[in-house]
Amino acid sequence: MDGNHNGDDQTVDQPHERVDELFAAALAVQQNAHAPYSNYRVGAALLTPSGRIFSGCNVENAAYPQGACAEAGAIAAMVAAGEREIVAVLTVCDGEQLGTCCGGCRQRIREFAKLSTPVYAADASGVRATFTLEELLPHSFGPEHLG
Repeated sequence: MDGNHNGDDQTVDQPHERVDELFAAALAVQQNAHAPYSNYRVGAALLTPSGRIFSGCNVENAAYPQGACAEAGAIAAMVAAGEREIVAVLTVCDGEQLGTCCGGCRQRIREFAKLSTPVYAADASGVRATFTLEELLPHSFGPEHLG
């Protein structure tokens, strides 16, 4: 999985059935993370309704805060490919403590996902927790509130 997409462009009804593919994509791209300052590598993969998987990794920069989060990279790849909806997200983080999307990425995901969207938190051994976006970002506002 090259960070752009994978899948056979089929409609996704049950995103939980694709968790293993999301995990594999996020784990693979995590190896490409550029994290020389924090040594905290993150890989993310997201699933769209068409069945495509987009992935991204964190890219740090000595000029903080110019780095990019893994989720932001996956979202950018999705948008660049012409898709605009997320049906599931999975992140793989280094370390023993459970890692989840940062606050900024939670809002980025909210721009393209429903509050019921599953967000999987994983480490190298697999998925350790599952949340809905609403659990991670309660009382949020989304694009539907702007019109």
